[in-house]
Amino acid sequence: MKITVVGAGAVGATTADNLVRRNVAEEIILLDIKEGFAEGKAQDMMQTSALLGFDSTIKGVTNDYLATAGSTVAVITSGIPRKPGMTREELIGTNANIVKSVVENLIKHSPDIIILIVSNPMDTMTYLALKSSGLPKNRIIGMGGALDSARFKYQISDKLNASANDLNAIVIGGHGDTTMIPLIKHATWNSVPVSDFLTEEEEQEIVKKTMVGGATLTALIGTSAWYAPGAAAAAMVESIVRDQNRLFTASVYLEGEYGQEDINVGVPVIINAKGWDRIVPMNLSSEEEELFKASADAVRKMNEVLFDEGVLKK
Repeated sequence: MKITVVGAGAVGATTADNLVRRNVAEEIILLDIKEGFAEGKAQDMMQTSALLGFDSTIKGVTNDYLATAGSTVAVITSGIPRKPGMTREELIGTNANIVKSVVENLIKHSPDIIILIVSNPMDTMTYLALKSSGLPKNRIIGMGGALDSARFKYQISDKLNASANDLNAIVIGGHGDTTMIPLIKHATWNSVPVSDFLTEEEEQEIVKKTMVGGATLTALIGTSAWYAPGAAAAAMVESIVRDQNRLFTASVYLEGEYGQEDINVGVPVIINAKGWDRIVPMNLSSEEEELFKASADAVRKMNEVLFDEGVLKK
């Protein structure tokens, strides 16, 4: 079992670190274009094995896709991160060509690979990976919803002074500050609706803080977050490798589900050895349906940039 992480920056390295600690695979390849960067980070992580007790091996390489041959799963984190005041959408021009090239190189050496996209703007990069690769739709997954849902649970747990592990709460829609939809009315605390413990104002405060969760961290630390994104990516990879059938929100290709066609956007799905296995339907209110439609419209508008700039052909 081999897993590849492309991009040895903060998110990629954290993803690899989470994976190696979980002993998910015999070998993890960490790849970066900067000479020696991935090699150095891989050695640093391997030097923790005697302290943390893991048996997996992590190997860093510089732009050597041959080393990734035979990978079961690849996580793509490469691209420029957000800076303060920057939206995820502003990254599209630079990151589109990077992601397209990475996908092509991965498939060349691992034709049966499952690809998890972390690079922003995540929904559009996932759509690009699917359309440019020709892979079956279930083998291309966007990570954003898993991260957004974890941030949602954090905000609820903070307000209720509850364990996040006792909460069920998901975010659907696009992975953007204005497009994600935290489903507060569906959230439960050990099967009890969290609405039973919150005022309407508190609910809206939680929703708002969740939606700007990434931007809040970017403003505080000067760049994109990495601990939670890395943990979210690793959890999804583990569900694939261990065939766990876990339910995550993920950006997947819709063909009529939730009223949408020809788009990758966040919905609840089962993640297992097939990649994403099936989409889980939800009983959305008319207001939530309208929000989801508006979110999908915004993602679709962003996807048009791929065609306008010639990255994809219609």
